Amino acid sequence: MNYFRDCYPGFPKGKVVASESPDFVVKMKNAHKLGIELTRLNPANAVTKTEEVQALINFRNELVEDMRELFEAGSDAKLFAKFMFSEKHQITPERELMVRSKTVATIKSAIADKTDATFYHKILTSADLPQGLEQVLIAHHPELKESVWECSNNLGISNNVVEDIRLAIAKKDEKLRIYQKQQLQQYWLLITTDCLRADKNINLLNKISHEEFESRFHQVFVLDLMRARVFSLVENL
Repeated sequence: MNYFRDCYPGFPKGKVVASESPDFVVKMKNAHKLGIELTRLNPANAVTKTEEVQALINFRNELVEDMRELFEAGSDAKLFAKFMFSEKHQITPERELMVRSKTVATIKSAIADKTDATFYHKILTSADLPQGLEQVLIAHHPELKESVWECSNNLGISNNVVEDIRLAIAKKDEKLRIYQKQQLQQYWLLITTDCLRADKNINLLNKISHEEFESRFHQVFVLDLMRARVFSLVENL
């Protein structure tokens, strides 16, 4: 939620508190309350993985785990980290040690100015990273007790992002009447995704912008974590 607030200029001023049904409530100075429900975009239409692709995924997962262990051997910082690998430049076993050590050193340098008591996030780009990594999202929150390091799009690559978004909205629309029991002034739905990436070379953002989405929520957004971008899908104001 802190990340969403940082990425979306239209986020209302107020105190954000964790809740249940919906997940968060923003208490504003005018006594109005905004409920925000979170959901992760699930690739129900995921691309089928071949044995070769699964082997590559396993290699990347092991590399990320090795980097986490190397980082924590020299730091007590608890981080949420997402790694987006390049599909053009593969990391060979011969380069694995170099990639691991250089990436960890870069992450340590990137968090040098963070403070333990506040939320912090940063996106490292290919210019900062060894070849084979496109981006790394790192975030720190004072309530994070255990590190979470993982590959981006670890649920799979969607074959039909538009349909998956519609399914995510429909599932939460069914539960809106439960959230409305709190009698808040507005209800937003935030759909998070690691990175809007397709198996084929198509402009997903252009595709989504030309689609009409419907919901009973006042507003619906998609947050692309790796690009730190928010896309508004529905406005019922």
